[in-house]
Amino acid sequence: PSPTPLPVLHRLNLAEASRRLARRECSAREIMQSCLDHIERVDGQVKAFLSVDREDALAQADAADRALASGASHREQPLLGLPIALKDVLCHRGQPCGCASRILGGFRSPYDATVVERLKAAGAVVFGRLNMDEFAMGSSTENSAWFTTRNPWDLERIPGGSSGGSAAAVAAQECLGSLGSDTGGSIRQPAALCGCVGVKPTYGRVSRYGLVAFASSLDQIGPFAKTVEDAALLTGVISGHDPRDSTSLPEPVPDYRAALGAGLKGLRLGVAREFMVGGLDPEVRDAVQAAVDQLISLGATVQEVSLPHSQYAVATYYIIATAEASANLARFDGVRYGTRVAGTDPTEMYERTRGAGFGAEVKRRVILGTYVLSSGYYDAYYLRAQKVRTLIRGDFLRAFEHVDAIVSPTTPTAAFRMGEKTQDPLQMYLSDIFTISCNLAGIPGLSLPCGFTRSPKLPIGLQLLGKPLGEQTLFRIAEAYEQSTSWHRELAPTA
Repeated sequence: PSPTPLPVLHRLNLAEASRRLARRECSAREIMQSCLDHIERVDGQVKAFLSVDREDALAQADAADRALASGASHREQPLLGLPIALKDVLCHRGQPCGCASRILGGFRSPYDATVVERLKAAGAVVFGRLNMDEFAMGSSTENSAWFTTRNPWDLERIPGGSSGGSAAAVAAQECLGSLGSDTGGSIRQPAALCGCVGVKPTYGRVSRYGLVAFASSLDQIGPFAKTVEDAALLTGVISGHDPRDSTSLPEPVPDYRAALGAGLKGLRLGVAREFMVGGLDPEVRDAVQAAVDQLISLGATVQEVSLPHSQYAVATYYIIATAEASANLARFDGVRYGTRVAGTDPTEMYERTRGAGFGAEVKRRVILGTYVLSSGYYDAYYLRAQKVRTLIRGDFLRAFEHVDAIVSPTTPTAAFRMGEKTQDPLQMYLSDIFTISCNLAGIPGLSLPCGFTRSPKLPIGLQLLGKPLGEQTLFRIAEAYEQSTSWHRELAPTA
């Protein structure tokens, strides 16, 4: 008999679960069944999952158990038998891929995304489709065509976005880890609001093949995890060159877990003066300042750095991202796949299909993007935004001549109430004010828990930004901080 009662298995992190599997204290099927049972109990409230193929998940778990019985180990397959769920923007062969949009109703992926191939090669049990803002456009998961995911810490509040389902599923202990995508903060922001670890790797570090594109020069796939060690493990599994993605970097992938435990002595951290701005919630400011003090006590030195062009990041992002979205979403026309609304001629069919298939926020961004790319406005908007983007990246590279990483809040506030910002798109866009510049610069970013607001009790996130391909340093800093605090051990009420 298992030493741990089965209902607790879904609360294990990846490292603990792999150790238990290796010691035969439980089976992969028992872990998967525990997750499925917990989803059955709580997802009616949390609403993280769009769909779960239970039979396929248990069949994968049984295959992992057979592999373990025949001598397979976590040394060769580090995720063997461990349940990982997917944002509904990643292709998983034979499973739905709808991007939480009506326009892809009924579509099933004919192939696996590269990250899914790599998860499977590492032995993971890949299951479930997680809710998101439609086509990853949003900061609250309120733009899903189907329903709003709830924050596991307070079901009246949003989980963040666009990867809200991916963050909520991990925070609610419905899976051991998940994947999302980050175009302007869509991993780090919901990770902060739901109290888990989220990583946006360097642009090009993780293949985008099989990711439904929003803004191709900004999108990056990354993990959500319960601990920094788990996040390092997942990042290592999905990283690496892929010839099917022309922007994939042909750089070797280090063992991200090797630097864990190295401590912070000798590391130089920067605090950007532009990030500690007005509009920052006092409780968030205090928690981040306490985290900085903690990092100093662990041996790091801290100095102020300047990112002078970061004030233009939101405006720059919403020109570049919408322009790329208008081009990328042109393929959803009702001709080859997904929803089709009949018309008397092809033009009417396109109009009716896109009119019925896309939600309000997607239409808003496609219209904005088409406008900034149109004749007479291209130079004034798109070209100028690309020039400012170069300046923003230059700010970071100059700062990294003096520091090893930059520390900031992940979000200006804790999770807000559902419906609070839906009528004011600009206020919603400002939810990503601290995360957007990382995507524009193409550098890695990580968010981890650093405290809670008092009433109600809601998670606060600390953001770490690193040099290009500097993920290893971020994991080293994050793990040292995590191990010296207990924030990551707190469980959401729905867990």
